[in-house]
Amino acid sequence: MSERGRGQRGQRPWSVCTSEMLGLALAGNGLDPDEPVLEFSLACSDLITPSLDRKPNTFVAVSCNTSEPFWTKHAQTEIIEGTSNPIFLSSIAFFQDSHINQQTQVKLSVYDVKDRSQGTMYLLGSALFTVKELLQDKDHKLHLTLRSAENERVGTITLVAWQMEERRDQRTPVSRLPDTINGRTVLSVDESLTESLGVRAKYASLCKDTFLRSAFGGTMSRMYRFPTTDGNNLRILEQMAESVLSLNVPRQFVKLLLEEDTARVIELEELGELSPCWESLRRQIVTQYQTIILTYQDTLNNLHNYKGPSFKASSLKAERKLEFMPTNLHVQRMRVQDVSGFDHTYDLVTIGAPAAHCQGFKSSGLRKLIQKFEEAKKIIYEEECSALSSSQSIVYIPQDIVRAKEIIAHINTLKTQVSYYTERLSRAAKERSSNGLERTLAILADKTRQLVTVCDCKLLASAIQALNAARPEYIASKVSPSADAEQVVLRNDQDTLLAKWSGSNSRTSLHVDWHEEEWEKVWLNVDKSLECIIQRVDKLLQKERLHSDSSEDMAQNDQQGGSTPKKGNERTRAFWINPASAEDSSSSSSSSSSSSSSSSLPSSQHVQPSSSSSPPSPTPPSSSSLPVACHAGSNRNSANYGSPAGDEASAGEWSEALYPLLTTLTECVAMMSDKAKKSMVFLLMQDSAPTIALDLSLQYRRDVVFCQTLTALICGFILKLRNCLRDDGFLRQLYTIGLLAQFESLLSTYGEELAMLEDMSVGINDLRNVTFKVTQASSSSAPDMLPVITGNRDGFNVRIPLPGTLFDALPREIQNGMLLRVQPVLFNVGINEQQTLAEKFGDTSLQEIINLESLARLNSYYEQFKEVLPDDCLPRSRSQTCLPELLRFLGQNVHARKNKNVDILWQAAEICRRLNGVRFTSCKSAKDRTAMSVTLEQCLILQHEHGMAPQVFTQALDCMRSIGTREGVTQKNLSGVLPVRDLRLDPTLLYSLPLLALSPNLLFVWLFLSVAFLLAKLRYS
Repeated sequence: MSERGRGQRGQRPWSVCTSEMLGLALAGNGLDPDEPVLEFSLACSDLITPSLDRKPNTFVAVSCNTSEPFWTKHAQTEIIEGTSNPIFLSSIAFFQDSHINQQTQVKLSVYDVKDRSQGTMYLLGSALFTVKELLQDKDHKLHLTLRSAENERVGTITLVAWQMEERRDQRTPVSRLPDTINGRTVLSVDESLTESLGVRAKYASLCKDTFLRSAFGGTMSRMYRFPTTDGNNLRILEQMAESVLSLNVPRQFVKLLLEEDTARVIELEELGELSPCWESLRRQIVTQYQTIILTYQDTLNNLHNYKGPSFKASSLKAERKLEFMPTNLHVQRMRVQDVSGFDHTYDLVTIGAPAAHCQGFKSSGLRKLIQKFEEAKKIIYEEECSALSSSQSIVYIPQDIVRAKEIIAHINTLKTQVSYYTERLSRAAKERSSNGLERTLAILADKTRQLVTVCDCKLLASAIQALNAARPEYIASKVSPSADAEQVVLRNDQDTLLAKWSGSNSRTSLHVDWHEEEWEKVWLNVDKSLECIIQRVDKLLQKERLHSDSSEDMAQNDQQGGSTPKKGNERTRAFWINPASAEDSSSSSSSSSSSSSSSSLPSSQHVQPSSSSSPPSPTPPSSSSLPVACHAGSNRNSANYGSPAGDEASAGEWSEALYPLLTTLTECVAMMSDKAKKSMVFLLMQDSAPTIALDLSLQYRRDVVFCQTLTALICGFILKLRNCLRDDGFLRQLYTIGLLAQFESLLSTYGEELAMLEDMSVGINDLRNVTFKVTQASSSSAPDMLPVITGNRDGFNVRIPLPGTLFDALPREIQNGMLLRVQPVLFNVGINEQQTLAEKFGDTSLQEIINLESLARLNSYYEQFKEVLPDDCLPRSRSQTCLPELLRFLGQNVHARKNKNVDILWQAAEICRRLNGVRFTSCKSAKDRTAMSVTLEQCLILQHEHGMAPQVFTQALDCMRSIGTREGVTQKNLSGVLPVRDLRLDPTLLYSLPLLALSPNLLFVWLFLSVAFLLAKLRYS
């Protein structure tokens, strides 16, 4: 080990929690917070049973007695059947929160299980020892005699303590250590499991890492020692934790939904005055929204008032107050250390199937509900088309609705960006930064032209026409049309953009009797305003270059004088649009530059200055097509770029020259955006009105399902990012093609679970609208490192704050705020008895469709990877099967239509791991079936990737299923008496502990006995 490592060990050689704890951990414990303070393995020999015709089926229960007056269950081994000399694979570990000391007594109780199916067992014998005895033994190995209740010898139990150290000869002899309660000592070493400092530094502990601890808690740990094919052993640390995000994410999400629907109501109210029929329709829609808003408010209040644990038990999955919370959300981690010093971590997220349990499944799930909704919309569309001849409304096809939502989103985004870069351009002008002015102007021009392009569409023009037709004045305007030419006057007075019609029959609304040509003039005004800014900036920069080339020219320019109009004068100008005078468009401007700029405009576009002090004229001048600031500037500077030199040479002259033009652009953009957005809101109002109640009900169900799925995704993203923070290949893949999120579902396609699968598939598909962004946390406190969600139903962004030291390790692309995409896939294979019924008498087509869709997306993701990334980005694997072959095998199995084809799940999981993806496993409640899947996957990984001996595969699998961390999920859900952070059971329920070790199939028996015991206790208490 390096000198630095020795120095750290010299200051604090062993990681301890309190002064009374023993340092009985690995030599590098100061660098590895997940190491136990004491770990030992157990083996029994010469066990004697009363019945000589059978050999015992044994397991060992370990209890300890510290300061409490009773024995506390700490751990137990797996059951080994049919031998008098069992060697247990699970090791007994005391972690830093175990609070053991030298005086701690440990009791080893050996049970003989006579019938696992019936749960009959008896205590074969027990033995006691203290931690001090283990320390004082020369080899740190104890051989204890097992004695029955009658004090008869029934066998021997041996325990051996595990310890890691770099060099055996550096170990301090135990005999030289002081025998005090504060003493710290070292057990004998297993040198085969030595780790390097570099590997340890990369490991992020669920319990101790500052970033992970802000999101996860209640960690449960189990340890195992499994032999390998080469005669060595694997050291396995299995962990499971809850997440505070189970509550934090739903709170943020529901708040965003509440704000979005409230904004929708405001948009409808801001449409202005409508005719009575349209007003009645608007009231109906607003009423429906207000009802759903009250529901979201109640849900948000319930989530804020909730004071329970950070996970939702399966018994609460239909609780309305908590319906946005995911069921049984836990993170599962397996850490593997082998003889070569290799240290690898496998993470996955387990969650109860995201579904709207509270709303029930009698009407099927989301997929069928959405299909029925679309069919209802189609029928309404056909009816409206048939009645179009007698209706004033415009019928829109479904593609128009999608396009309308996109237009609103684009307008909101681009309008904000234009305002931002306009301000930046003004700041660059104040600072007189030529480079800043050029760069910012290029971005501003690009964003403005994008906005104009969005607004230049026939759908928008027709929607504006429809909105105008819904005004109360529309009929009156048709009966008595104006004979005079009408103009629209746009004024900028006191920072307010005023717009009105003027003429002999002036109307009060700008929206009346607009046609497509008038809308074209609105967005053309924006385009022309931008052209004026570009021309003015070009002249300012050209004059600046002339000034730097010749000081004499600059002095001459100063003498020629002429100043640009001041801010107050420019802000009083107005722009006139004359829709009727097409013939005036042929008039040319007085300057050549103005004329060339005007020639690119449509003939109907005329813009002229007007003083705010004079009343608007009914017939505007038509000498130029450019806004006045551009037009005047062109005339003034056509002869000499240096004029007016005296004023523009000052530090603030650039700002004064650009201010009126930037103001005009901002106002034109605001007018155009407001007009376009209102028309799109009106279009969506027409579309949603006939089915608004069904639409909102369906959307609410979709929100519930999506929130549960999103919470799991965020947990998986945080784990993967932290664990691979120093994996350059993964980070490059992350910002290039996004994160692969593979969901494994074990739901059947029969009964209610079929509807759950429909809900789940829609929720996972909706994750494609989620992006992530990694930022630097403002502080290292836990609240400042929790994810922050922004956006709306069209797209959510999750901001992940990282501590400064971790953020600095990220590549520049991610640090600069690049949005990280997600590619979700779902593979489902039903495995329970209900699936047997579905395969014989029901329908499995939904499962087949889901698997085919996900296979296509998975293949597409891999094709993207091959196009832009090298194979070096992927993790190494001992498997002899390459990724293309795995994908081919997966495709064959998906198309095979084989009953309960679990090969689909195994192959999809391996492909996900090989592609740096995040894994999720689900069943109805994330208990029994999920536990079976998770433990099987862990054992397969150990055998295929780490060389675990195949002859212990079944024993290892039974070990993890009976005493592993998934047992804690079952206990928390069924009895609720297991404090996960303490890992100790209530002594009154110790009777049921041996039963838990038998088989997952007996969990229901255990539940029945626990309820019966508690009822009896209440009766006689």
